[in-house]
Amino acid sequence: MKVKTILVSQPEPKVENSPYFELIQKHKVKIDFRPFIHVEGVPVKDIRSQKIDLHNFTAIILTSRNSVDHFFRVAEEMRYKVPEDLKYFCQSEAVAFYLQKYVIYRKRKIYVGQKDFVELSPLIKKYKEEKFLLPASDQLNFDIPQTLDGLKVNWTQGVFYRTVMSDLTDLADVYYDVLAFFSPTGIKSLFKNFPDFKQNETRIAVFGSTTQKEAIEHGLRVDIMAPSPEAPSMTMALEKYIAKTNKDK
Repeated sequence: MKVKTILVSQPEPKVENSPYFELIQKHKVKIDFRPFIHVEGVPVKDIRSQKIDLHNFTAIILTSRNSVDHFFRVAEEMRYKVPEDLKYFCQSEAVAFYLQKYVIYRKRKIYVGQKDFVELSPLIKKYKEEKFLLPASDQLNFDIPQTLDGLKVNWTQGVFYRTVMSDLTDLADVYYDVLAFFSPTGIKSLFKNFPDFKQNETRIAVFGSTTQKEAIEHGLRVDIMAPSPEAPSMTMALEKYIAKTNKDK
């Protein structure tokens, strides 16, 4: 069956040159964007109940844009004046770049990893005398605490935001040729909203092995998988599949 409609379980890209828009133009497919999950900030009183006092830390570990937003949200709500000598350890260049929304970059001590958290290890180890705060979600990747414990540094995790399943009930009678998922929670959200979901001819696209595992555990057939050597991104995986499936049909 030809692919004519795709639902991407993420917010619509804000950049005009997104590969998704190129996909729409090139293959004349309809792509809708709808987040299956969203992030909600944890109230300050709940953070205080975790016995977290921002004054006790000399370094912040930031793993995502959400962690940046919610660290500074909490700092403001706690009336904590962020000191200029606070050290920031950012998992990637994208996170470090986003940090400029809140601080003057050239005046701060910012240390940047490559992409995966483990690549921050040498930088954190170099400053192991610091007291590190990890503002994170309630669904922290298991490799992060494992890595920090292995470095034997003084670190504390704070749950500053939560991943929440979105209400999708308005999609009950809407059908797509492809559903694209990026996290295990996205799959869980599908079945929370539609417990009787039947895949039938719908193609399922997943990003990452943990998302694939969740899909299979829910009895779904995974038709499109990313990343792969040929398709390192979801858009490339979709492009490859559409080009093959829509050919001569």
